[in-house]
Amino acid sequence: MAEPLFPQDRDSRDSQQPRVRGARLTLGPARGAGGGRVHAAAGDVVLVQSDARGRGARVLRVLGRPDVARDVIEALMLDRGLSRGFDPALESEARAAGERVERAPGERRDLRELPTFTIDPASARDFDDAISAEPIGGAGDGTGAVGIRIWVHIADVAAHVPEGSPLDREARTRSTSVYAPGAVEPMLPHALSSGACSLMPGVDRAAVTVEMELHGAVLARAAFYRSVIRSDARLDYEQVDRIFAGAQSAAEPWGASLRAARDAAAALERERERSGALVVDSEEPEFEFDEHGNVLGILGRVHTESHRLIEHLMIAANEAVAGLLDKRGVPCLYRVHERPDPERVQRLADQLATLDVPTPPLPAKSPKGEHMSSTQAADLLGEMSRRVDEHVRRTGHGRQALSSLVLRSLKQAYYSPKNIGHAGLHSTAYCHFTSPIRRYPDIVCHRALLSAVGGGEAAPRAGELVELGAWTSERERDAMIIERDADDVARCFALERLLHERGYQQAFAGEIAGLISAGAFVAFGLAGDEEGQDAGPQFEGMLPVRLLRAPDRDGGREWWELNEQGTILHGERTGATLRLGDDIDVRVARVDSIRGRVDLEPAP
Repeated sequence: MAEPLFPQDRDSRDSQQPRVRGARLTLGPARGAGGGRVHAAAGDVVLVQSDARGRGARVLRVLGRPDVARDVIEALMLDRGLSRGFDPALESEARAAGERVERAPGERRDLRELPTFTIDPASARDFDDAISAEPIGGAGDGTGAVGIRIWVHIADVAAHVPEGSPLDREARTRSTSVYAPGAVEPMLPHALSSGACSLMPGVDRAAVTVEMELHGAVLARAAFYRSVIRSDARLDYEQVDRIFAGAQSAAEPWGASLRAARDAAAALERERERSGALVVDSEEPEFEFDEHGNVLGILGRVHTESHRLIEHLMIAANEAVAGLLDKRGVPCLYRVHERPDPERVQRLADQLATLDVPTPPLPAKSPKGEHMSSTQAADLLGEMSRRVDEHVRRTGHGRQALSSLVLRSLKQAYYSPKNIGHAGLHSTAYCHFTSPIRRYPDIVCHRALLSAVGGGEAAPRAGELVELGAWTSERERDAMIIERDADDVARCFALERLLHERGYQQAFAGEIAGLISAGAFVAFGLAGDEEGQDAGPQFEGMLPVRLLRAPDRDGGREWWELNEQGTILHGERTGATLRLGDDIDVRVARVDSIRGRVDLEPAP
């Protein structure tokens, strides 16, 4: 059986997969699934259905052209098994559900007069969460801490998607929305995901509200109930950052609410830093497309104060819900993150030491011969993540490489009915509650919470949750692979466009983001634009060591060996080194856009 057009088992940090081409098939008459003729031309990207023997096939649909990014990404999503649509009966059921909840919303607390806003990416279409906030004076504990009441409103998806209904079965099967550049595979039909369940401004929406009274970072009281809200403003991250920087004013009635929410999030952030929660900063790409589906450029979505505001308030709501469910013993799916293995933390310390990144002292061996407990390992990992962040901010180098080292020392978070806490957040009870439009475990937690507070939902059945936790965790991992590979494809198309404009002789400023024995993975971008602004590393490619010459007079061939920690390539003849985070100038030798791969060579 031939390998798929888009290999799924690739991990550029661990191996180099051979480049393969799809199987050669003999195509029969180009007729679609409905029997109608499909007009396919040579070179088209098509969806085909092979015969039982795998030797012949028929064209079901023409997807587009291989030189159009959006067409290739659509092919990738179909190749990975995504449906790319819903059955008409489900679409009809979704529309009916929205109308049913609107006509008979049930018993809800009316919060429509409460100043409320959403903060999302500018390109977002589904709005799970909205915020309201107000100061409530001193905490009354003698500390002078200001009290703030926070309302976190989450779309009431459970009201629209009854358990066991066709909509629910489809959502459970999909388990998560998949976000690819220029495309989304939603968990719920658009009539719900970007319609009746989306907390758009100026319209009444059914929500589940978590009302929290915070004294500093201390949760003094929490209440949970169904509500009806009306958002006053749809804000985006860039707009909020401009407000925080004083470059734009905040309008009323939501301006005062935003200021109170900012103060609450700042207090929560300080407490999480003090408690030793992980600090892993990352930059997510956002792609611009033209009307024909071509990638115009890449915008780096940096994690700013506006992102952190939403993040900390959502974490607080998730912890409040999980704490109540754990205390009352209501079956649900927790988001759990086991403590790291001490051996991995020891390796991370060794890796960082080779790169001259300061690390905290490790504990001495115990009488039993153990270096550290899992609790100590979790605490040390949190401290190392903070020191990595400080090192990157101070030096201006190595964020991608060093963050990757920290992440690789962690265990993967997953969903489970057993609450074992979340080590990365230093949380004793944590769940996913705040994104029910796009994650099925959040719907499970909504049902569990509403059953606990008399909200009219039945509690999840405990006997089903182990299997459901494993399934939703698997689907989450699958979605992450698809999203990562689609990002790589979009990056390659953006790079091809740039090279077409500037030529393949264009030199790029790069930084070593990963190392294997065969070479270096380099994150690269333009050193600066015409105005002298740094464009940053937008692309990534592989630089084989066989192309690297020794940095001496004869420029002869060097033999490179990877150190035990995987952080430095040593030149055996001259002693030259290539280290994670090092600057290096490169040129592009080859772009394989369909597979999202870039081959590099040293810039002269």
